[in-house]
Amino acid sequence: MVHGYATGGRAGTDRPRGWRATARTYALVPLRIFLGVTFVYAGLDKLTDSAFPHASGAGSIGELMHGVRDSAAVPALVDLALKSPAGFGYAIALGELAVGIGTLLGLFGRLAALGGALISLSLWLTVSWRTSPYYYGNDLAYLMAWLPLVLAGTPSLSLDALLAGRRRRRAP
Repeated sequence: MVHGYATGGRAGTDRPRGWRATARTYALVPLRIFLGVTFVYAGLDKLTDSAFPHASGAGSIGELMHGVRDSAAVPALVDLALKSPAGFGYAIALGELAVGIGTLLGLFGRLAALGGALISLSLWLTVSWRTSPYYYGNDLAYLMAWLPLVLAGTPSLSLDALLAGRRRRRAP
């Protein structure tokens, strides 16, 4: 071991070698792909659904918010959304799209993951709060899935890593 890395038999190197080091390096990439694709899809699905952004009617965000208002953990969040259901619907859709794209590209990875975690938290506290048993609801699982990316960012196969490498090369 040199500097905490397995050297793969090459004495004096401090670059990670072997399948364990490779696995550690790329461990969060599948999670990034899953969450990124899912949030891009969710955002696009909402933006292309003609019923979604309306205050009332089948499939509208307004109808959904009225339906969950009394069972939400934080009804004040639902009340806030009901002040402008169309604005809230577009904000959620655009937020999901931005989070998904940022996560897939690995651009501002921690910020994108924090946005995803906050969206998932707000949906858990409102829309899926009454799901019983709790593990049937997916918003809590999404919240937990975002947390490793909030903590670690997007250090591999990302624009963040590319930009950090460029900054290191330019530094004296």
